[in-house]
Amino acid sequence: MKNDLSKKTAKDLRELVLEKREALRAFRFGIAGSKVRDVKEGRNLRKAIARAKTRLAELSRGDGRSEKH
Repeated sequence: MKNDLSKKTAKDLRELVLEKREALRAFRFGIAGSKVRDVKEGRNLRKAIARAKTRLAELSRGDGRSEKH
């Protein structure tokens, strides 16, 4: 997934963040209604949002690196 993010444009990353936030919101409502079975999904969604936002920050700084050294 990390390689996928390095190939995306800033617009694509913003759309991804919005999609993941909506999925996280739906997940939280599912938890409240006891409809969710996979409790790790919330953690994975939060991590995906963080990765995308980090890549967006790198692009806005003009830092083209995909990994920290």
